[in-house]
Amino acid sequence: MLMRPIRLAAVAVLLAGFAAGCGSARPVKYYALDAGPVPTGAPSAVYPVSLLVARTTTSHLYRDDRLVYGSGPVQLGTYSDQRWAQTPADMVQDQLITSLRSSGQYRTVSRLGSSARGDYVVRSNLDALYEVDQPALVARFAMRVELFDPKAGATVWVGNYSHDEPVNGKNVAAVVEAMNRNVRAGMLQFTAGINQYFADHPPQPPAAQ
Repeated sequence: MLMRPIRLAAVAVLLAGFAAGCGSARPVKYYALDAGPVPTGAPSAVYPVSLLVARTTTSHLYRDDRLVYGSGPVQLGTYSDQRWAQTPADMVQDQLITSLRSSGQYRTVSRLGSSARGDYVVRSNLDALYEVDQPALVARFAMRVELFDPKAGATVWVGNYSHDEPVNGKNVAAVVEAMNRNVRAGMLQFTAGINQYFADHPPQPPAAQ
């Protein structure tokens, strides 16, 4: 005689749990890196060089649009409802192209794989772009950039950047703002390094036909 009330109670609990689960669903928020162009005046020199920027290589984590966070010294996780508008690999490639173009020191800066032809290839690898919350909340960015000379078949310049940028706040938007500052500083460093390479090794203009 007690079986019916118990079954009804169980169904009620299940329905209540289902309703609570539906009510707790949060909308997905999207973010974008906007490090902006490199702030420069008139370029110190304009080199007769066309650069091709290759697609950024990275782990599968940064070919997904979910924001990544660090949990402990070796564990990484991803947010389900906090996402990038583009994958991090594509965003940092775009920022590198914008930074090099904004320096005004090259004949052209194009994406590798386009119809453009180039004298040097800029390669990059994204090592880290994630939130770290211990011991303090920071935005971690680490990246490696290489300048490859196809004619010589050799890498002629290498630059590394790794920095933890403090976050001025406790929410994801504040983390993204810190990421912007960090990526901007990194791109400034890479652009300055490549510019300095050509200042130290002035390229010769192509011979007249």
